[in-house]
Amino acid sequence: MHNEGAITVITAKRLTLALAAAGAIGGAVGAIAVNHNNAVASSAAVAPATPLLASAVPAATGTPVNPGAPAPVAAGVVLPDFTALVSRNGPAVVNIRVMGSTKTAMGQQRGRVPQFDEDDPFYEFFRRFQGPQMPRGQQRDTPVFGAGSGFIISPDGVILTNAHVVRDAKEVTVKLQDRREYRAKVLGSDPKTDVAVLKIDAKNLPVVPIGKSSDLKVGEWVLAIGSPFGLESSVTAGVVSAKGRSLPDDSQVPFIQTDVAVNPGNSGGPLFNTKGEVVGINSQIYSQTGGYMGLSFAIPIDVAYRIKEQIVSTGKVQHAKLGIAIQEVNQGFADSFKLDSPEGALVSNVEKGGAADKAGIKSGDIIRKLNGQPIIASGDLPAMLSVAQPGDKVSLDVWRDGKIVRIDARLANASDKVAQDEREPAAGADQSAKLGLALRPLEPNEKRQSGIASGLVIEDAAGAALNAGVQPGDVLLSVNGRAVNSVEQVRDVVGKASKSVALLIQRGNDRIFIPVRIG
Repeated sequence: MHNEGAITVITAKRLTLALAAAGAIGGAVGAIAVNHNNAVASSAAVAPATPLLASAVPAATGTPVNPGAPAPVAAGVVLPDFTALVSRNGPAVVNIRVMGSTKTAMGQQRGRVPQFDEDDPFYEFFRRFQGPQMPRGQQRDTPVFGAGSGFIISPDGVILTNAHVVRDAKEVTVKLQDRREYRAKVLGSDPKTDVAVLKIDAKNLPVVPIGKSSDLKVGEWVLAIGSPFGLESSVTAGVVSAKGRSLPDDSQVPFIQTDVAVNPGNSGGPLFNTKGEVVGINSQIYSQTGGYMGLSFAIPIDVAYRIKEQIVSTGKVQHAKLGIAIQEVNQGFADSFKLDSPEGALVSNVEKGGAADKAGIKSGDIIRKLNGQPIIASGDLPAMLSVAQPGDKVSLDVWRDGKIVRIDARLANASDKVAQDEREPAAGADQSAKLGLALRPLEPNEKRQSGIASGLVIEDAAGAALNAGVQPGDVLLSVNGRAVNSVEQVRDVVGKASKSVALLIQRGNDRIFIPVRIG
């Protein structure tokens, strides 16, 4: 899969995602649903003088305990009290209203009037009283409105929110908690991370303290403040469900997943930790209806602040690119590549002339670490790269041919163009019975039309290969990371495998690895 971004992550399952703004332009008060059909500041942090917690259960009594019943919760279990946090930081959370326009088709004339030929005697009568005529098919601008949330990060009026909240906006209005309103200027936005920076002409404004999303722990309490459905200064709380979530969209954001109730209008609002520090920007929800269903996703403030610094200093955003397409490593791939555990990011494609290609990364490599940090799920890699800059040097631990290889790469700019991929010529034909594949070499005209210079056409798939998802018409490029140009090469690699083999398949414009269990 080719994308202007640094990495394309091919996922086995797809989610139905909804941008949580009540009014990304064109959405009015409904969330924008994307259905995939398958599959900081000068303020000090809040530090309450007394514990933010209240006892959840009474002290133990002499009442006998049923041996079969679950153990009672200890008397010391406590719940957070967010009142001091909300009182301190609520005034720095703002409501954002946007106005834009969309093109709508107009009829031949304004209003509901009979249509007459110009030669008809009634034509002139109705023309006089109807008013100006509009040419048939002409379009006019129809105003659309939306709303979202944001938060002030500097006393002179710099505000962070989501890019989708102000997308296509012609007019942006910011309303403070004390009911003052300001016209805002969009300093810049970055759709790839969904971060936007606004500026209002004001001084001595309340600000939020900025924390570190990298310090968050799964299970930690967090709180959101925003304007769901236009209900300003609404507070909801929950816990961090997961970190570093990679979602099936065009972004490279390592989302913070929470169970904090986020609804249309919450987009762009802050996510606080119990210290009163902003650790994220509420951005998306998992939903099949457009409303909250128990999962919400926030942009880590570490990522958002990096984007903000670029926008404020240069007016534009640059993203780093390694130049590879990756897949999840499942148990089948782990067996095929002789890994002790199904972890890492499997490289399915390398952009010719890109950073990875220049560094020597190959299709079939499995990236296990980036700068010493382990990569468990494939989504960990783009999450780590999201905080890097073009030109940064990274060190990769790559699993290749049964051992770890250390490779250094210098990241490119995501906006840089790369040359089309080229491959060595090929030959070969015949049947590979153990896999259940009927193979033949590419014809010269097929090479020209597809742009694939080597590989074997899969004429038929049966048995293990068919069960794994291989389809007739796919082109087999490699087996267990070894490029194959003949059936003999396929047989040689398969003969040395014990449990399964990983087939690199070209299907249309996509390259994917498919594990086939043979043992």
